[in-house]
Amino acid sequence: MIDCRYAPVMAAYNAEMNRRLFAAAGRLPDEARRLDRGAFWRSIHGTLCHQLWGDRIWMALFAGWPRPGVAMAESAGLHQRFDELQAARVEADAGITQWAEGLDEAWLAGESTWLSGAAGREMRKPNRLLVVHFFNHQTHHRGQVHDMLTAAGQRTGDTDLFLIV
Repeated sequence: MIDCRYAPVMAAYNAEMNRRLFAAAGRLPDEARRLDRGAFWRSIHGTLCHQLWGDRIWMALFAGWPRPGVAMAESAGLHQRFDELQAARVEADAGITQWAEGLDEAWLAGESTWLSGAAGREMRKPNRLLVVHFFNHQTHHRGQVHDMLTAAGQRTGDTDLFLIV
């Protein structure tokens, strides 16, 4: 499925795309970032919060990070202020990059067990699959934010992986 080279590439892509999305979102007034645009997490701000929330949940499992202080249903409100959200995003991206660069084949070959709030039960899955899901979740929500930013008249530049890393 994947080897240790996958995660650092995806972490670099993740960090660069987050930088671009936050730069574009930062050009909007707060009211426009918080406007309900019909997305699952409603707004640009809410979706960016949820994405960070998800990253922290997975990194709690992968690397022992503290879990976010809110449940998934409240994840769109993880940070009220955009500047705090942006600083937390930069910090998380640095931590994800450090974690990704330190992965080894033995951990990837293993499995993780956790109580999933989303599934409502204990889960046990291969770490390789979970790492792929982790980066896929980020890409999914960044795509939603990219769409909302584009509709709001903002541009992020190229988003294709091969053009970024």
